[in-house]
Amino acid sequence: MRRVSRLAVAGAATASLALALSACGGTSTQSSSAESKGDKGLAIAYDVGGKGDQSFNDAAYAGLEQAKKEFKYETADIEPTEGETDADKAQRLASLAKQGYNPVIGVGYAYAPAVKEVAEKYPDTTFGIVDDAQVQADNVADLVFNEEQASYLAGVAAAKSTKSNVVGFVGGVDIPLIHKFQAGFEQGVKDTNPKVKVLSQYLTQTAEEGGFSSPDKGKTAAEGQIEKKADVVYAAAGLSGQGVIEAAAANKVWAIGVDSDQYQQAALAKYKDYILTSATKDVAKAVYNLAKSVEDGKPQTGIVRGDLKTGEVGLADSNPKFADNAELQEAIATAKEKIISGEIKVKSS
Repeated sequence: MRRVSRLAVAGAATASLALALSACGGTSTQSSSAESKGDKGLAIAYDVGGKGDQSFNDAAYAGLEQAKKEFKYETADIEPTEGETDADKAQRLASLAKQGYNPVIGVGYAYAPAVKEVAEKYPDTTFGIVDDAQVQADNVADLVFNEEQASYLAGVAAAKSTKSNVVGFVGGVDIPLIHKFQAGFEQGVKDTNPKVKVLSQYLTQTAEEGGFSSPDKGKTAAEGQIEKKADVVYAAAGLSGQGVIEAAAANKVWAIGVDSDQYQQAALAKYKDYILTSATKDVAKAVYNLAKSVEDGKPQTGIVRGDLKTGEVGLADSNPKFADNAELQEAIATAKEKIISGEIKVKSS
């Protein structure tokens, strides 16, 4: 279905497509050899931190790789630039749409204005945006998650694992999205053991200040919390979270990772013995599912939500010290069941 529909479009608009491509060269990482084939597939544009963050962006890339392998088509993944504007993001997405990529996904809430603008100009292309539910156009899938639910379980794990009765939360940027992680974590801790104190800190007020892309900031924040007796530290800070994990390992306390299973990340291998678990959200699955829906000719649109019930948020169990702790696993399983049933209502702010 993909090849037939796209070839028809390409045949009808070859001249205009060529003109558009000549005006936007240099944005995509792909060569121009297939620019007029009309059968290109998934393209993603990364959020702050780019590929290699061992977290959010790398999860999106994993979804892209799965789609590329299964559907045997050309893909593209584009890095952000420092200090870029909404106009820069819009130009990037428009370039990908002009080249025939479909779907085109902006990875991160910061892409919302760009996705809204470009989707209107390319109604035959399906767009996706991760972590934003406000675009809601006919050809846009808003890929969102109940991060607070996974964070609640992380709070249960922290409260059950602390010996000092002090745990920490490090948020990358002080925004509503990260407030969900904090709210769920704090609620999970307090519901499990009201005696446990939660130290919470944000690295920056805006993403432009490096809250999601500065391991040194994350390390400094975690060290400050550890000095105040925190012996479990949960980071929701993108690339900055690597610094939190490094600090935890250096001080022989627990870190809880985020988004991806950070125990399994090669770049964090030397710290993994101190990564208790990770509060995961399956960005890879969301990215892949959108690509598959386009491939099947039934593109997802509107709000597409992942939660504990769908299995798209949860806790990783790669660390044997976590997986083999029967008391801890029982507490987490009970909390998960109550969240899914609605008995526990997890706060998002």
